[in-house]
Amino acid sequence: MSGSDHFNQMHQRKPAYPVGAHLRQYLVDHGREVRLPVAYADLLRFDGTMPVYDDHGRETLWRSVLLRPGETADMHQRLLDTYQLLIADGRHIGHLVVAGIDFCAYGNSQPFRIKVLNAINDNHDYFYVKRADASRIHGLELEHLLSPNRINYLVMGDTIVEEHIIGVPGDVFIADPNRYGGTLNEVRISKEFVKFNERCFARLLGDMRAYNFVVDVIHDVDRVQYRIRSIDFDQQCYEGRARIYLPQFYKENLPYVRLAQRVIGLESVEQYRAEERALLGRRYRLSQGQIERLVDVLSMEPMSTPEHIAQLADELGRYHGTQAFRKCASMGGILGVQLRIMLGLG
Repeated sequence: MSGSDHFNQMHQRKPAYPVGAHLRQYLVDHGREVRLPVAYADLLRFDGTMPVYDDHGRETLWRSVLLRPGETADMHQRLLDTYQLLIADGRHIGHLVVAGIDFCAYGNSQPFRIKVLNAINDNHDYFYVKRADASRIHGLELEHLLSPNRINYLVMGDTIVEEHIIGVPGDVFIADPNRYGGTLNEVRISKEFVKFNERCFARLLGDMRAYNFVVDVIHDVDRVQYRIRSIDFDQQCYEGRARIYLPQFYKENLPYVRLAQRVIGLESVEQYRAEERALLGRRYRLSQGQIERLVDVLSMEPMSTPEHIAQLADELGRYHGTQAFRKCASMGGILGVQLRIMLGLG
């Protein structure tokens, strides 16, 4: 199988892993497992769907859900209660209405996207109800603990509820970057892509193709800053090829790679990589006990295949020039060694 074929078949091949007892206890202990007003299975009882179109009139992967008339009011209230629990710890927020429920059958989590509208000022927000997948939960937790981004999600049984991550899809952004925030600052977006690449590799988050991350454009006095944020965490510590955890190798990310090659030199790339590893190391030390427990949980429950574990241990050992991965029998063991090496933890 060619490298491109392997990349294209990742989503079709990866199974969803259930939330095991060790991970469940971790979620309880850290306030992530709660009693939710709505479960994923409740939303599956819809009456039909209609296509959702983009701004150019093309069908998207989303379908607008039609609820049964007798169940609409109750479901909308339960969804609003869920939204308030997610963003306001259950405190009442007035004048909210559910403006839409969309469903996407693509991918492992098969999400429902809920649009919540403030009826007074017409401001809207989204949140998502998905099938709980242990890989995704590990990815969300590692993002929350090791990245500059805070992640807000809650779990109940086989249901996960997540807040919306704001940003422009990476493929949409790079196709017309001057549309978002004025003239593109080529050096700053290239620096951010290098740092994003380093974060993904350090914590072994795979499948970061351009449509699986967003670009958040931030105006700072007289300049523009960028932050690249993952929105897909299903490929956390699953695949066996080390290159899958490096966004620079995806053909969908070539515009970012070519831009960086043009505007920043190798010396700057190494400087940005070192900066990001230093920041990761600080975040690790701040949450060391929690991260080490999460790595232990990842070691105690099946999260990949023996073949992938052996392959990744071998490839990372050769990449880093070390025998430290040879005894790793789980993805948790590999991640623990990877973090120690990448962050210089000894």
